[in-house]
Amino acid sequence: MVEYQNLFTRVQVRGPAYGGVPLARHHSPRDGKPSFSHFLGQLGDAQVGPIYLGWTGLIALICGFTAFEIIGLNMWASVNWDPVQFIRQLPWLALEPPAPGYGLSIPPLAQGGWWLMAGFFLTLSVLLWWVRIYTRARALGLGTHTAWAFAAAIWLYLVLGFIRPLMMGSWSEAVPFGIFPHLDWTAAFSIRYGNLFYNPFHMLSIVFLYGSTLLFAMHGATILAAGRYGADREIEQVIDRGTAAERCAIFWRWTMGFNASFESIHRWAWWFAVLCPLTGGIGILLTGTVVDNWYLWGIKHGIVPGYPAVFPAIPDPLLTVGAPQ
Repeated sequence: MVEYQNLFTRVQVRGPAYGGVPLARHHSPRDGKPSFSHFLGQLGDAQVGPIYLGWTGLIALICGFTAFEIIGLNMWASVNWDPVQFIRQLPWLALEPPAPGYGLSIPPLAQGGWWLMAGFFLTLSVLLWWVRIYTRARALGLGTHTAWAFAAAIWLYLVLGFIRPLMMGSWSEAVPFGIFPHLDWTAAFSIRYGNLFYNPFHMLSIVFLYGSTLLFAMHGATILAAGRYGADREIEQVIDRGTAAERCAIFWRWTMGFNASFESIHRWAWWFAVLCPLTGGIGILLTGTVVDNWYLWGIKHGIVPGYPAVFPAIPDPLLTVGAPQ
């Protein structure tokens, strides 16, 4: 039996250099001469270039580099410009937001101004990159699904660093820049507001987080398993179902308990992944603005039982007879 060979067999697929779909006159040209990499061909497409940046891509990269430089130089300054200590302590270094006393005002650079400046350039970079994704998809005649998926992640980013601090009236409510410092902020945030585990939107976010990883893993594994029958030709299998699609559908019905087609599984995974940051952002936005303590909220609404009365109640000494007033 002759089996269909694809990227995941010993045969590396590599065609002639392709410059891409012709662009309209008002678009900037693509840069660079196409080349090939055998190593990249082991992972995916072997062709490298040509690259299209355009004005949005170029400005996005400049703004992103500016934000990265501001954060990095402030971290380096915090260890007195010692390169050894900078590398050694990098996971623990941070660029902190302004103190609560500044509210929503613009503080001095050393008191949180650098954090505001870095956040401005990083946000501008992210938003411009979204514009780039959207316009590139439209220029190539693609759907804009990737742009809207990226927008879901941007929503969570803006909630954490911009929208919620505005609603709380202080930049100090935002997340610091740093690896462990931002994890410490998350832990302190959860403790401060009575444990985020009792936040129903946090629960939904975790469901979609684990659900999307499971769906993507199962989908990828199923396609790889049926790759010898041409399963990676997914579009062809959607509109003209062949033996690969039939075998995959049977396998899912037998093992997963429900039908999933070559088209529907992508919608399932896309929605699960997108709903993770969307619901997470809603949960963060409600914390401190609508709900001050998620544990007490959970008790009130029957989500979590209260602590059992194991020990007898201890009276307040100041309320006993004869206590000094």
